[in-house]
Amino acid sequence: MNVRLFPFLILLLPAALATGCHQDMYDQAKKEPLEASEFFRDGRVARPLVPGTIARGQLETDAPMFTGRENGQFVADLPLPVNEQLVKHGQTQFNIYCTPCHGSIGDGEGIIVTRGFKRPPSYHIERLRGAPVGHYFDVITNGFGAMPAFKNRIAPEDRWAITAYVRALQLSQFAPASDLTEAELNTLNNPARGAADAPRE
Repeated sequence: MNVRLFPFLILLLPAALATGCHQDMYDQAKKEPLEASEFFRDGRVARPLVPGTIARGQLETDAPMFTGRENGQFVADLPLPVNEQLVKHGQTQFNIYCTPCHGSIGDGEGIIVTRGFKRPPSYHIERLRGAPVGHYFDVITNGFGAMPAFKNRIAPEDRWAITAYVRALQLSQFAPASDLTEAELNTLNNPARGAADAPRE
């Protein structure tokens, strides 16, 4: 190679490399999100999902678990094992999402009522005490009346935990006397004596 041409080659190298980068690579034939489209009849670039599309990890094949229904009817039993841990978790979720409207014991006396909002029904009325658990799950999921849907904010397992806690609240206000032991009945009939007989720590 001629040594005298070397400086000129060094100067030409960036120009040669630049010719490989075209502006049309930056300004590609594409549409930005929410930009209008002349190609589609509805004029939208963003296309609706194909019916039946399911996102990865969101396949819901267990109808009772994810809808609270089986064969079109509300389920009567929770699809999760009911234990103390589930009910306590339900209490936590209830206090976060439900107490402002439904009150701490589910009587519909939440803080929103004092702010002028419509009072929700008490869980302790006969109609709701007799409602199947699937009804509560469905209402939490899809909303009802003035209550919004919580499907996108509360996971299905947490919705069932809340439902279990609602049942516990209902039992706390309407526990049948036949379910109580003799000692518990005596405590209810003589609250002062029950407190005196309670073990000291």
